[in-house]
Formats: sequence, C-alpha cells, structure tokens
Amino acid sequence: MNPTASRPPEVSIVVPLFNESSNVPPLLEALDAALTDLDKTYEVILVNDGSSDATAERLDSIGDDRVRVVHFRRNFGQTAALMAGFNVARGNVIVAMDGDMQNDPADIPKLLAKLDEGFDVVSGWRANRQDAALRRNLPSKVANWLISTLSGVHLHDYGCTLKAYRREALRDVRLYGEMHRFIPIYAAWNGGRVTEIPVTHHARLHGKSNYGLERMVKVVLDLTVLGFLYRYLQKPMYLFGSVGLMSYFISGIAGLASIYFKFFGGKSFIETPLPTLFAVTFITGCMCFLMGLLAELVTRTYHESQDKMTYLIARTKNLSPSHRPSRTQRYQRM
Repeated sequence: MNPTASRPPEVSIVVPLFNESSNVPPLLEALDAALTDLDKTYEVILVNDGSSDATAERLDSIGDDRVRVVHFRRNFGQTAALMAGFNVARGNVIVAMDGDMQNDPADIPKLLAKLDEGFDVVSGWRANRQDAALRRNLPSKVANWLISTLSGVHLHDYGCTLKAYRREALRDVRLYGEMHRFIPIYAAWNGGRVTEIPVTHHARLHGKSNYGLERMVKVVLDLTVLGFLYRYLQKPMYLFGSVGLMSYFISGIAGLASIYFKFFGGKSFIETPLPTLFAVTFITGCMCFLMGLLAELVTRTYHESQDKMTYLIARTKNLSPSHRPSRTQRYQRM
C-alpha cells in the first residue's frame, strides 16, 4: 500500500479483530488488492478487541501509514470495536467488515457504487452463506425475520458486518450491547435510504467463530430496547402512563366486583382474591405514573444537559448550517 495522502481520506474501512492473528496478513493483502484500483483515497482502521493471541504484535508490525490501529485493554465485543472505529474514522464513507476473511474485500467497490446511487446505508447480504446450517444459518434466518418484522426495515441479512455507511447516517448513533446490526434501522428511522446487495461469503479458514445460539436471546433483548428508545425516548410517560391507566382500570373492576360479592353475592372480602387484586393493581398504577414522571425528568435532563435537539434537519435554505437555537430561545418556545 502507498502512504496516506495529507488530506482526509474519502473512505474509511473499519475492521474489528479478536484473536485473528492468522487472518491479518491475508486480510491486508486482500484489502490492498481491492482498494488500490479505487479512484478514492482511503484508510484502514483495525481495532484489536482485546485479543489474547498474537494479533496485537501482528498489528504493531504493520508499516503502512494508511493502516491505523486501535488496541482495547480487554475484550469489549464487536459493537464496541465498531464504535471505536467509527469514532476515529475520517472518511465521509465508512465501510465495516469482519476480520475473519469470510467477508470479501472485493465486494467493497460494489457497496460504494450502490452508495453513489443515493443511498445512505448499503448492507451486504450473504445469499450463499458458508456456515453451519443448523447452528448458524437457521438461527440467523429466524433472527433476520424477527428484526425485519418488528422494525419494519426489511433486510435479508442484518448479521452481515460488511456494510457501507455515509457519515451522516452514523451521526449521533451510540451503540451499546450488540446493537451494531441495527444501524440500518437507526438510519431508516431517521429518514435515511437503506438497501442491500448480495455479497460473497467465504468459509472460515483460520480461527473459530465467536458466535453461538445465545445470540438469539441477545437479539430479542436488544431489539426490545431499540423499540422502546425509538417510540418512547422523548415521551416515556406515554408508555408508563398507559400501563398505569390499565392497572387503575383493573383495580377499579376488582374493587367494584369485591363490593358486589360482599353485598349481593354472599362473599366476604376475605373469601375472594379481588380485594388483594384491587390493592396490588392500584399500587402498580401509582408506581407506573411515578416512574413515568421520573422518566420524563431524565429525558429532559438527557436532552438539555447535552444540548441535544429533539429533531433532525435534512437541509436548510438561506440559513447558516451552524445555526442552532439557543437554550433560551428553546425555553421561550415551550
């Protein structure tokens, strides 16, 4: 590879690595072959996710200025590694891929070409996936169907790390847990254009996979969190208040029923569970409303303490791009 240009690169390739020492040399060779003919400047960001093998030594021995390396103190997971790579990336386009040589760097130009058609995110689709049918492929298909159904953003392969993003699509994205696979959902919900194209998938030659069936549980839990944040981040009282009102309704029915049985059904309060149900659901309703109020305070603190807006601007006319309403102005509007 040639030394990097003085100006920021146009494309950043982010690759998380965990115990992939045997794959580092062929990965760099494949990236060099795929990116050399690109009519774009680029950089490669390799994130060592706390590897316990010789990955760190392999990365430190690289003598190319266009290859930038980030070493974690310990293993934090793929999502954290990708987030670190995104944070240090300088390109207007960011391409993420796995470092196990199952993603093919030769597909990167195709992703970039599709991105140039006006899309904000181009996701790879491993149409001919080279993994164990029952242990990897079947759970992945179920997870992809579940994510597409619940999110409304239909992709065949959320688990494919090989994706190309415009920098704007990653703006204000903060990833936790294992939510890196949900970035296309973030982008689509924020008004971005998302598509996918088939990409090559190779069988793993070195090392072993770091994923198992437990990923299904993590996908469901992460998707639940994502759905909550999307629908109720700015209005948590709608969720907690709805549950509280439902609890009050059940409490009222239970209370009226217990009174009816007391005076007309010949049943004392201690002979039915209705009074207990009345008390429990009434207290639950009170707790939900109090939690909703606390959540509203937390939401306002989150936005105001970091000067975060509750909207996203696509473009402006006759307005300075750096213009933002001051806090005082926003307070006056409320």
